[in-house]
Amino acid sequence: MSNTAPSLHSILNLSFPVTVVDAGANPIDGAPAYDSLLKAGHAKVIGFEPNLEALEKLKSAQGPNEIYLPHALGDGKTHRLHHCYAPGMTSLLEPNPDVLGLFHGFLDWGHVERTEEVTTVRLDDIAETSGADLIKLDVQGAELMVLEHARTRLAQATVIETEVEFLPMYVGQPLFSEIDIFLRQNGFYLHRFSQIVSRVLKPMILNDDIMAGFSQSLWGVAIFVRDLTKLSDLKPEALLRMAAILHDCYQSFDAVQRILMEYDRQTKSCYGILYSKAAGGMA
Repeated sequence: MSNTAPSLHSILNLSFPVTVVDAGANPIDGAPAYDSLLKAGHAKVIGFEPNLEALEKLKSAQGPNEIYLPHALGDGKTHRLHHCYAPGMTSLLEPNPDVLGLFHGFLDWGHVERTEEVTTVRLDDIAETSGADLIKLDVQGAELMVLEHARTRLAQATVIETEVEFLPMYVGQPLFSEIDIFLRQNGFYLHRFSQIVSRVLKPMILNDDIMAGFSQSLWGVAIFVRDLTKLSDLKPEALLRMAAILHDCYQSFDAVQRILMEYDRQTKSCYGILYSKAAGGMA
């Protein structure tokens, strides 16, 4: 499917912004999925990054619709933050050498250079995050902790993007199955994976590249959405926000079509027809 499709805002002449909460907004992995919405002025972002160096980079480039805060999200309690050699592996959880040692490079990248005590903040207790439509999580193993203390925000959101692990790269880390169960209990179902990352198990090396993927899936980015069989439970405004996120961020045009059909049923509008005409050139 095309990733250069016109935005849903332009197709349907919409004007509202979607609200994005980005937990772990460190820009090391490139532009986020919501980048096109943000650049077009159709999103406002509340981002969190406890790494002060990364936070300064975010603040230096932030636009008028972005706010970045230094909080470490969690359960509101004090935890030990493990600063690793590779900043992207810094976590509230301790790196797991038994798992990391299966793969090239990870023991070095996950080496803990120092620790510090940090007081985490519950997402539900941060006023700026009220009304979140999309919640994005990349907090190195603490995703379930954040979600368990964000039940009010989950009740408002329609889409969740979260990093998930298939092996415990950190000691005591909840895996994909546990996050999936929790989110299903809160009205969300897996929509799809936008990324699955694998690595070669040691001692094999492919093409002298220790970053090469092969048989063992390690982590991924999972997209969860409100139950598509219960769209009638959502209000019209929530349906449009969900549709905008799925269209612009993930190109899930078929899901958007169904969401707009429910919107039309509730509001007696014709967005579904307009979208259907535009969708022919997007698939």
